[in-house]
Amino acid sequence: MWRRLPVLLAAALLAAVPLTSPASTAPSAAAESTADSEQYDWRNAQIGGGGFVPGIVFNRTEPGLVYARTDIGGAYRRDSGTDGRWVPLLDWVGQDNWGYNGVASLATDPVNPDRVYAAVGMYTNSWDPNNGAILRSKDRGESWKITELPFKLGGNMPGRGMGERLAIDPNDNSVLYLGTPSGNGLWRSTDHGKTWSEVGNFPNPGNYVADPSDTTGLYSDNQGVTWVAFDRGSGSSGSPTSDIYVGVADKQNTIYRSTDAGATWERVPNQPTGHLAHKAVVDSANGYLYMATSDTGGPYDGSSGDVWKLDTETGAWTRISPVPSTSSDNYYGYSGLTIDRQNPDTLMVATQISWYPDVILFRSTDGGQSWSRIWDWGAYPNRELNYEMDISSVPWLTFGTEQPAPPETSPKLGWMTESVEIDPFDSDHMLYGTGATIYGTDNLTEWDEGNKITIEPRVAGLEETAVLDLISPPGGAPVLSALGDLGGFRHERLDEIPDSIYENPVFTSTTSMDYAGTSPDTIVRVGEFDKSSRPDDSRVAFSHDGGKSWFQNTEPSGVTGGGTVAAAADGSGFVWSPEGTGVHYTTDQGASWQSATGIPDGARVESDRVDPDKFYGFHQGTFYVSTDGGATFTASSASELPTGSGYFKAVPGRAGEIWLTGEGGLWHSTDSGESFSRISGVADSDNIGFGKSAPGSDYPAMYSIATVDGVTGVFRSDDAGRSWTRINDDQHQYGNIGDAITGDPDVYGRVYLGTNGRGVIYANPSNQNP
Repeated sequence: MWRRLPVLLAAALLAAVPLTSPASTAPSAAAESTADSEQYDWRNAQIGGGGFVPGIVFNRTEPGLVYARTDIGGAYRRDSGTDGRWVPLLDWVGQDNWGYNGVASLATDPVNPDRVYAAVGMYTNSWDPNNGAILRSKDRGESWKITELPFKLGGNMPGRGMGERLAIDPNDNSVLYLGTPSGNGLWRSTDHGKTWSEVGNFPNPGNYVADPSDTTGLYSDNQGVTWVAFDRGSGSSGSPTSDIYVGVADKQNTIYRSTDAGATWERVPNQPTGHLAHKAVVDSANGYLYMATSDTGGPYDGSSGDVWKLDTETGAWTRISPVPSTSSDNYYGYSGLTIDRQNPDTLMVATQISWYPDVILFRSTDGGQSWSRIWDWGAYPNRELNYEMDISSVPWLTFGTEQPAPPETSPKLGWMTESVEIDPFDSDHMLYGTGATIYGTDNLTEWDEGNKITIEPRVAGLEETAVLDLISPPGGAPVLSALGDLGGFRHERLDEIPDSIYENPVFTSTTSMDYAGTSPDTIVRVGEFDKSSRPDDSRVAFSHDGGKSWFQNTEPSGVTGGGTVAAAADGSGFVWSPEGTGVHYTTDQGASWQSATGIPDGARVESDRVDPDKFYGFHQGTFYVSTDGGATFTASSASELPTGSGYFKAVPGRAGEIWLTGEGGLWHSTDSGESFSRISGVADSDNIGFGKSAPGSDYPAMYSIATVDGVTGVFRSDDAGRSWTRINDDQHQYGNIGDAITGDPDVYGRVYLGTNGRGVIYANPSNQNP
């Protein structure tokens, strides 16, 4: 998933962290700041998924209660009271602990369904400045208490689909176990997750790393202890469960067991070697443990694997792989393992990973002796599909592609299918996570009768896109989004999922967009995709109908990524600062490009919203101005500006007026960037945007992610920055924000906010109709 490192980080880390830090409480609505504020209603512009869901966890006591975890977008709950919609649970996470939106594992209490726990932390390397934490709730995630851990967790690290790392003892729910990465071993709590200590006698902290040569720490981290599973039948209510199984990222020693409630541990005898145990499920009714393995930790790779069955009484292992690793037809590992708790001889497993032609789901009704496939080969290249897909609720899941040539289909069944779960109370109900959504079915047992099952998106309410830019052209669609890993959408209605991503061309990620200030139907976007597979496509596209349709032309030589782009006020020209080469401009809609002079590579570019000849740039503390349509730039004499490449915007309807954000303040220019004044009271600012003026005002409403009078939040100013009102609250912080914010030019008070993992958020004043 896309990542962004915020400008406003925690001031410093503690020099030393105790074994378990004192518990703290997540902010509540009653604990608001004393800064000027206005109540707003916050909600998502509907997209429907858009990111990887590595974990789905059903509660085994209460029917209908299920949780989902995402790698960068927090955790969600679905129950009978939500009408099938997923409810976000971590929107209170702020910029100081943004990594908590990376959920490494999640556990729902099998004794008391009101209790739920999340192991959080996004990266184990330096990208996340904070350690991980255990979040614990007694009200299904409506409020949380926090126990900080003395190490990091990696909700967006390699191996994040293995698990679950966090598990609750089903016989004594005060006992929890946590498997950790980075060589930190196995940890245990005996007080409902409040305090934790390392299980000192656990013998193996793991040794598998995806790429030992990686210098970033992302792929070179030890993936560690990856899952914990209890054999409920080995204990009785009120006493800790005797038999506990633990998976370890070690190809020679991948599964351990305790038969005395964790007092001692042993390597499970005669276990298979050569692969990593991605998933395990204990069938206490029949005395078996099932294990799915792959040769890598995933989630993007895996080329070999097996499924195994352990008789927990005799210790005998049986390979029950649908396609064993010794077969030439096995080009994938296995993950996504589940059993039907109503009929535990029925189990399912998914490929980890089969990019081409599609993922394969396997199903057995005899404990793994025989398997059927959700699709099989006909006369090559045709496939016989034992399912029907209905994506009418999320039609963009075709990703802008026409029906491809066989054997591929659009939409695909999925990819990165590490969580496949049969509802423990309903054998017909199954959910599985993919790299883009959650799919589900309500007629699963039809498979066993030789009939097709129906698969549909089951993602309503779950929004997981990373937003890189937002524009709201006056008189047009409310908002157009530039998204990482997905491309983006023209949102004609905020309460409806768009039909399609941007096409002609399709970008994997859109990095920047702009519209012409006085001709807003003219729009430009730039982005990224695999150029080697689409050499004739360009990384820049243009629209003259407000983003409904697009066309492409050429791109400058040397471009490697999207960068930033700006449209002249009247749409007569465009300036592009792509990755891989210098700033360029065009006056013929990309038919040809010329190099700009006087501005460094990598500068952020914007246009004046009134004067079509003026463009602006900013790079590492220096502001640049062009008065000839982007052909030449000159460094302004403005000094003491923020270092780095801060965000800045020109004011709609006001020639030469600019606002610049950055660490250390907020700056304003009324002379095309020749000079800037620093705004008092604003200590830091991440980004800024403009919307319709307040009644009685002729200056656009301003919206900024900033720290004002010591309070960090989302603010609005109706008087050109002289005063600010906080419009979000401590329950609506959305973690890592800052890449995108804009007001609506047609609706006073409405703001659009881009998040890194919670999608496109919009808000209106509470006293205003949405």
